[in-house]
Amino acid sequence: MSPEDAPPPAPRGARRKRVTLADVARRAGLSSAAASMILTGRPDTRLSPEAHQRVHAAAAELGYRPNVAARALRTARTKSFAFISDHVASTRFASGLVRGALSAAEEADHMLLLLETRGEPGREAQAIETALDRQVDGIVFASMRAREVSMPKIPPGLRAIMLNGTSQQCPTAVLPDEYEGGRAAVTLLAEAGVTEGIALLGHEPGAEKGLFRSQSVIRRLAGIRDEMAARGMAFEVELSAWNWEPQNGHTLTQRLLRRRTRPRALLCLNDRLAFGAYQALGEAALAIPEEVALVSFDDDEIAGYLRPGLTTIALPHEEMGARAVRYLLQETMEEVETLVPMQPIIRGSLPGAQE
Repeated sequence: MSPEDAPPPAPRGARRKRVTLADVARRAGLSSAAASMILTGRPDTRLSPEAHQRVHAAAAELGYRPNVAARALRTARTKSFAFISDHVASTRFASGLVRGALSAAEEADHMLLLLETRGEPGREAQAIETALDRQVDGIVFASMRAREVSMPKIPPGLRAIMLNGTSQQCPTAVLPDEYEGGRAAVTLLAEAGVTEGIALLGHEPGAEKGLFRSQSVIRRLAGIRDEMAARGMAFEVELSAWNWEPQNGHTLTQRLLRRRTRPRALLCLNDRLAFGAYQALGEAALAIPEEVALVSFDDDEIAGYLRPGLTTIALPHEEMGARAVRYLLQETMEEVETLVPMQPIIRGSLPGAQE
């Protein structure tokens, strides 16, 4: 394996010629077929360990990179997936979906092409075209909030899965188990001895029907209401908010505190509403959880930094992202919904909890 066997260096400023499998084989003193079997990890090469070492050393010395396009032509696979999202990649609230998908793709030696559409229909169609141009083996369509999504037409034969959303055009989906999560929230309150004087913050009827239909809201509320009924419990009051943001949580809690009877507990439909509720309770000098307990949903990273910490039902974003990619890796795909359990995270906003 003398230096003369290596491809000549390219002139300054010229584009370097791609190192080929034939270059590696020539450097290692073997046939191209033998080098190919070694580099692709064929277990039945019957070639000596020394031959394997020579091929890998030659590939490293020459900077050999497999020709993905050529491999795709042979196998009809590029070992790559597209991850198309509305705002997932650029927001911390749902970035766990990306982390989980990237981790599962890396474990399977696949690449993940990240494309963000900002929820614009024109960009969604463009993202699909970009993915098709790169001959991906499948597409993950991700939504920052679990909702009904209207997607562009998916080409026949292309593997696709919805992540944290639903669509009539793509019935295969990975979703959080919102129904059981809703039941778990009520169970936490009941087991802490809080069965009366509970206020629900954030219910919005428009999120359960029509244009704004959201599966997360529908299923979360269904679980909450079914568990309340099963335990003979009822909300003292329900206050609506279309935007689940801290300002609305603050405003709704102030409204509650002006009532003749102060609530014993707040069940907030997401952590950001609860953040605003914390502020309003602090302004009113009310102790959490001694005077007012709180339970919420999502497990936003700030929830653990509040004092006392916020008890919440966690969205399993990383596991959801990983499951979506693993589903695309399966030999066959069924048109089913996969529900990922939501884990209760018990902190000091619940009576009797230890921090």
